[in-house]
Amino acid sequence: MSGYMAGIISILAINVIFAYGIFLSVASGQLNLGGAGFQALGAYAAAMISANYDLPLFAAMLAGMVIAGLIGVALAFPILRTKGVYLVLATFAFAEVVAGVIINTEFLGGAMGLSVPGYVDWQPPAIAAVLVCLFVFYLMSTRFGLAMRAIHDDEDVSDLMGVSIRNVKVVAFGVGAALAGLSGAFYAFSFGFVEVQSFNALVSIYVLLYVLLGGTQTPWGPLVGAAFFTLLPELLRELLPAITQGVANIFGATADVAPPDESWRFVILGVLAVVMMAVRPEGVVTRTMVERLRFRRNRNKSLEEVAQ
Repeated sequence: MSGYMAGIISILAINVIFAYGIFLSVASGQLNLGGAGFQALGAYAAAMISANYDLPLFAAMLAGMVIAGLIGVALAFPILRTKGVYLVLATFAFAEVVAGVIINTEFLGGAMGLSVPGYVDWQPPAIAAVLVCLFVFYLMSTRFGLAMRAIHDDEDVSDLMGVSIRNVKVVAFGVGAALAGLSGAFYAFSFGFVEVQSFNALVSIYVLLYVLLGGTQTPWGPLVGAAFFTLLPELLRELLPAITQGVANIFGATADVAPPDESWRFVILGVLAVVMMAVRPEGVVTRTMVERLRFRRNRNKSLEEVAQ
């Protein structure tokens, strides 16, 4: 496998893990815009532990995940007192505080960044992404997942039915923070270097878009959203020059046309995001869609059994 393909698989796997971390909080009714902060915590914690202690990379990544999760649980109690836009602003402020602390802390590398001893190829993050995907699918099928969906759909009715809203939200927020920290740990060991600029506000916005545009009603949403927004820019990198040349040929151009600027990839991606929000405000993958596909599959299976 080429280095380019290995890098794409690693980035996709990291984004999938990251998206599921944010999905757990969003699925319980909490818009979390602090994803970059938790990812940075996992990345820097794993990097520092690996550099200062003689631990295997797996142990360092696990430690980074646990640290991010514990901070997420501790942060959940005060933050979850807020709702709506104030919750969004509180989580966003947390991410900015993490970035500010890192950039002003010398032993964390400050603005210069930090070299990370150790390296993982594409296989470990890919395996971890599959395991995280299976874990979230299982979690959403349990009573806890049912409680999360109930809170997401109607918090007042969930409270009347005896659901411990605060406990569910704290656990969902903490587990999501741990998964975001795990994605940061894999980022650190995949690229061998961490700097605070890599965990900026745009990262928090992008991963939230993965979840919201993919769909928050089922665990398929983050997977579809992360895959779409990770792979499409790379496809456009190859397709845009060919499309530009083809359109020019249609209009009679005989010479080669200069390829479009790299920024056009993200212009197209932004337009598609706006269109998706307008056409499918509930996300690409919805609970109704999954149920319809499951019903069709069961019906086709029944028809095949009758035919036999």
